[in-house]
Amino acid sequence: RVIEVGDGVAVTECFGQTRTVSLLLMNEDIQVGDYLLIQAGGFAFERIEPERAEESLKLMQELMTQSNDARLWGEARIGSA
Repeated sequence: RVIEVGDGVAVTECFGQTRTVSLLLMNEDIQVGDYLLIQAGGFAFERIEPERAEESLKLMQELMTQSNDARLWGEARIGSA
């Protein structure tokens, strides 16, 4: 989610982490509150609808939770062997 827009860049927030990204690849005006898809290199390349963003964020949160649960389960199994 965009929390600030500057000259050719936007500051975004996701899961409590902020990141400054380039808007060089965007063909449209970006506003505070917009949701963006961002390449690993830090370039925003697509604005997405809030509903789609919320669905994606929910799925990511579930995957991160499952990943953490799996790590903890694996550590418990190793420790109990």
